[in-house]
Amino acid sequence: MTEKGYVGTSVEDVLKRARVSRQSFYGLFSSKLDCFMAAFDQAIAVLRRRLEGAASEGGGDPAERFERAFTAYLEALASEPEYARLFLVEVYAAGPEAIRRRSEVQHELAAALADMMGATGETARFACQIVVSAVGAMVTPAVAAGDMAALRAVGPPVLEHVRLLLRSGALNA
Repeated sequence: MTEKGYVGTSVEDVLKRARVSRQSFYGLFSSKLDCFMAAFDQAIAVLRRRLEGAASEGGGDPAERFERAFTAYLEALASEPEYARLFLVEVYAAGPEAIRRRSEVQHELAAALADMMGATGETARFACQIVVSAVGAMVTPAVAAGDMAALRAVGPPVLEHVRLLLRSGALNA
């Protein structure tokens, strides 16, 4: 799907690439979408491992914690471009079920960010949702283009903006 996209990839393409029979494929998956969702869940697992690793370092003020987590997120996307493409680009072509699952993951990431930042109020937690949504919108074009330099370039201005939000109290309320 990295090469042809979700729509352009057939089950036959998957069979050839994976070197499995149709019977084996359908023994594991009920459809192309089911296969995609399994790969999507794997992408989420990779992302979570990276973020949990950054979070387990502990310590630091909220800005430092965000910088560690955000840097880990960008590096996870850059080092796993196929999963990044699935998670950020092809998910929209896969349809409503995949989009709903991506939205759930985004809400989970926003809640984790709020917890990491110590955001307890409704306004601060909503600000965390906005940060997660904005980051997704900012990194997706770079991932779609396969431009990892552009992906990493998102880092400094986002970090500076989150510091600004912290100074203003928007993430502490």
